[in-house]
Amino acid sequence: MSKNHAKIQRSDMNGTEPKSAWANILKQFQGYLRLERGLSPATCSAYQSDLQQLAQYLTEPFALTESLAPLSPSTPSNSPTTTTLSAASNRSNPLAPLTPSAPVHPLTLQLDDIRRFIEYRSIGRLERSSQARLISSVRMLFRYMNEEGIRHDNPAELLETPRFGRKLPVVLSTADINAMIAAVDLSKPEGHRDQAIVELMYSCGLRVSELTALTLGALHFELGFIRVTGKGNKERLVPVGQPAAHAVNLYLNTRRRQQTPKSGAAEVLFLSKNARPLTRMKIYLLIRELAQAASVRKDISPHSLRHAFATHLVEAGADLRAVQEMLGHESITTTEIYTHLSREYLSEVVRKYHPRS
Repeated sequence: MSKNHAKIQRSDMNGTEPKSAWANILKQFQGYLRLERGLSPATCSAYQSDLQQLAQYLTEPFALTESLAPLSPSTPSNSPTTTTLSAASNRSNPLAPLTPSAPVHPLTLQLDDIRRFIEYRSIGRLERSSQARLISSVRMLFRYMNEEGIRHDNPAELLETPRFGRKLPVVLSTADINAMIAAVDLSKPEGHRDQAIVELMYSCGLRVSELTALTLGALHFELGFIRVTGKGNKERLVPVGQPAAHAVNLYLNTRRRQQTPKSGAAEVLFLSKNARPLTRMKIYLLIRELAQAASVRKDISPHSLRHAFATHLVEAGADLRAVQEMLGHESITTTEIYTHLSREYLSEVVRKYHPRS
């Protein structure tokens, strides 16, 4: 058990009414996700949202909000209202078999309760990827309860994650990336910054959250590396190419030197025009604007530069384990998507150039 966050005991749960018990356990679970598991704020928020919906479903079975309830044929799809059902009206509701007849306590939650909730959430509006995350959230909750001794069983182990085909990402060509870099207007105050952002994201395969978190102290150009803090606050060293290092140094010696960072931003590498840390949305808009200016007619995002980094390495024959390490993937199976992309590229080459394809 952890000493880093206040623990909730099984004895504290006994005798507590279900709604309060769920509120208490989810509050402690949030600390577990942050301090024990080291998950990112975005992941913690997603897990917490899923489980708050589960708690509402289990403790308020007759209060079905439009945000949770699947759409019925008589419910307008754009209706923002909340529908509160009495016990009597719930009996005539087609969703009634999927809602619990009485509030369910965290200590008595069973596999059938979880399955009914997933089925309830899945009717008409839950994509398979969201369903998979929902199951992951429930599994993590039971892992927490097991580790803390709140429960000793784990019905979530029997949940099956939905299978779905992996969608291959849009891949930028080297010509696309060169065109985007050339499209940067260096006459503008933020020109060298924008150029450095594109160069660095492509050179190092960075997630947008990793880019915005970069500090001046993370740059080790004399050694040919930068230090990246990825998911779960895990650090890794990633090689950086000369064009990217040169672009970042130009930015540091021009626009960045001219700015006086706001409080708390002194060590942040990339600053906005107001000398605050750049947001992920700003990076997203920048990449979209550069793609449009470069006539790159693909539906891309900042993550497309990371995909291009990995795909181009694999196409050139790079070892998959090395690519995995540079991307910061925990599992090699995540990195293997780029072998599929490489095969697609090779197949296209054969179809285009082989005389008997």
